[in-house]
Amino acid sequence: MNDIVSVPLWNCYGDESDGFVSKNARLNSEMAVVSDIVAMHRVGSAGNTTNSVRPRKEKRLTYVLSDADDTKHCAGINCLKVLKSTVSNGCDYLFTGSRDGTLKRWAISEDSATCSATFESHVDWVNDAVLAGDSTLVSCSSDTALKTWNCLSDGTCTKTLRQHSDYVTCLAAAEKNSNIVASGGLGGEVFIWDVEAALAPVSKSGDAMEDDCLNGVNGSTNSLPMTSLRTISSSNSISVHTTQGYVPIGAKGHKESVYALAMNDSGTRLVSGGIEKVVRVWDPRTGSKAMKLRGHTDNIRALLLDSTGRYCLSGSSDSMIRLWDLGMQRCVHSYAVHTDSVWALASTPTFSHVYSGGRDLSLYLTDLATRESLLLCKKEHPILQLALHDDSIWVATTDSSVHRWPAEAHNPQKVFKRGGSFLAGNLSFSRARVSLEGSIPVSIAHSLLQATDAIACNKLFVIKFSLGLDVPVYKEPTLTIPGTSAIVQHEILNNRRHVLTKDTAGLVKLWEITRGIVIEDYGKVSFEERKEQLFEMVSIPAWFTVDTRLGSLSVHLDTPQCFSAEMYSADLNIVEKPEDDKVNLARETLKGLLAHWLAKRRQRLGSHASANGDVLSGKDIAPRSLAHSRVDVDGGAENDSMVYPPFEFSTVSPPSVVTEGSQGGPWRKKITDLDGSEDEKDFPWWCLDCVLNNRLPPRENTKCSFYLHPCEGSAFQILTQGKLSAPRILRIHKVVNYVVEKMVLDKPLDNVNTDGTFAPGLGGHLLHSVVGDGSFRSGVKPWQKLKPSIEILCNNQVLSPDMSLATVRAYIWKKPEDLILNYRLAQGR
Repeated sequence: MNDIVSVPLWNCYGDESDGFVSKNARLNSEMAVVSDIVAMHRVGSAGNTTNSVRPRKEKRLTYVLSDADDTKHCAGINCLKVLKSTVSNGCDYLFTGSRDGTLKRWAISEDSATCSATFESHVDWVNDAVLAGDSTLVSCSSDTALKTWNCLSDGTCTKTLRQHSDYVTCLAAAEKNSNIVASGGLGGEVFIWDVEAALAPVSKSGDAMEDDCLNGVNGSTNSLPMTSLRTISSSNSISVHTTQGYVPIGAKGHKESVYALAMNDSGTRLVSGGIEKVVRVWDPRTGSKAMKLRGHTDNIRALLLDSTGRYCLSGSSDSMIRLWDLGMQRCVHSYAVHTDSVWALASTPTFSHVYSGGRDLSLYLTDLATRESLLLCKKEHPILQLALHDDSIWVATTDSSVHRWPAEAHNPQKVFKRGGSFLAGNLSFSRARVSLEGSIPVSIAHSLLQATDAIACNKLFVIKFSLGLDVPVYKEPTLTIPGTSAIVQHEILNNRRHVLTKDTAGLVKLWEITRGIVIEDYGKVSFEERKEQLFEMVSIPAWFTVDTRLGSLSVHLDTPQCFSAEMYSADLNIVEKPEDDKVNLARETLKGLLAHWLAKRRQRLGSHASANGDVLSGKDIAPRSLAHSRVDVDGGAENDSMVYPPFEFSTVSPPSVVTEGSQGGPWRKKITDLDGSEDEKDFPWWCLDCVLNNRLPPRENTKCSFYLHPCEGSAFQILTQGKLSAPRILRIHKVVNYVVEKMVLDKPLDNVNTDGTFAPGLGGHLLHSVVGDGSFRSGVKPWQKLKPSIEILCNNQVLSPDMSLATVRAYIWKKPEDLILNYRLAQGR
């Protein structure tokens, strides 16, 4: 019974080995480990430019799960962009960027939309996208990066541009100058990019080549070189990172977050807006300020410029749309058509009419000259983005589906002929409502339908909404691109392998995160009730964390915490391993995630690894990873690269890995798209060290200390005077076996009766067969095969044989002090 060892009083922690370590020796060893870690992380931190020796937090590995069709988005759609075919009878494309972190390209026909490519590399929400020319798509994300893509490829990211200090929220492009793109973000920064110059290769040598080598994955199909840039912040300070690479123009002046940008066709005028409630006008060729326009009373969320750059439309959280004459530097019209924040604007080609949507779920068409407005449709979710496509308009919302509605953009007056229009007021809904005193009868409302003066229009505006007189023109969209339901609620179960989720459709599902699949779909049931039904009295360390920010399960692994959870192979039903082998959950999960990568790596390196699963030596890993003089080698897993069934990930709906290595920043990619060329520049060193070398970093103590005493009044002898130590996952049936074994070894075997029980006076009837009967190697769990005469108690409660020490401590003992267990003859025997 080498799982349970005696612990001297001066060793109150218990070492990972079966031997004993003095407290001083343990402390010295821990200090040596800390010194190694500090020395290893003394350099390389982007935020540590001094000679500080403070350890840097290790990079995380995340994997994103999906049980749905990869051709569908699973979270809200933040951006839309239409690419018209340049040939007759050619195919038009719609690009969508989602809060699930991906972009998709849809081939559009009259009555269908087919996903023809998924663009995956961003690691957070995709917030906006623009087309630069006929083949370059530029996207921005909450991961602070811009990415360029060959929009007609199968999803190839051509470059990653890292310049912003915070979320990048918006982009603007010049229609007739395909090289110019502007970006703005929460850091108050606005940058103007020459896309052609940014994409042009730059000559590098020495350290510059090393630092600017890759961004994310260095595979041939998805290499992501990062442009070396300088930071130009809103405070006008310039910090040069390197003299190599393209430097964008910084438009300096915003003191707070930027939410909206627009540029005219020639790229000679740029407008921006945000929390400051003002519209700023810039010359994008120099980044110089032209003017600042005031009028809105809340955050500016949407902007449009006409082709000449003379007129500007703005939509705000104050629910107003304003038309600005930039030549006159003033607001010439205000349109009150919405009851809440305006988040999206789109104009007809002639800039005569505007389509608007926002938080009030409504899509309106407004004639800018006559102020006549019409409700086109009513959605179930807030509208985030609009894109005109011939005589239709695509509408994106916080839902994962995209809808196409009739728009008559080339002849919008056809829509007004349907009737139901009203004249937009010049006061916001909230201000106009306050201006009315008391309730107004319906008869008065009808008498105002022909009103033309501003005061009457404001009154009518309030009346139409208050009385529900605003009826949409269209009831159903002409085409829908369906998405899947986003996960909005989750609970990690006590077994630390299953996660219960609920999505926007109300469906409750049970996930097994070590395989990345749904193992049970409960349908529309109570989440709380199902969680209670699935409760298990088990205690396993929290080795991963989960969030649903991307609309799906993102599982985060952080070292060394992720290596804290172990289970016996018998509990995982791994028949290929001995029952008592301890299985590290994080290690096996990493092996499963990177199985495809490891196979590709062997092919690339021409490895002659034998079919029995010998792993590569890992000698080509950077010296940094090998600098750990104090790591735990999983002896039971030595030369073991086999992926066991509880850790096999789906290749039909494979998860995506999100992580970063020593160079290039974070990246995201399907595990089946990894080509084996990725190394320590792309993966965290601890991840590679674990998968290639079976080595785990130093972890917190995984032992449990306890005392084992006979029950008060029992005739049993005291087996041990001191403290015992055993793995936290040790089952109580093994403690029973320990007690029985101590009894047997203390007495000669000739004292055993012919029926297998001990002779009288030896402390009761004990089953002799529990020692050395080979039950640990059988297919039946020991506590199922044996019927021990000994039972273990804690706090006077009889413990189940399959309880672990950790479970007993968490649910029965419930004290910070060392666990105290008692044993006695099983009652009724």
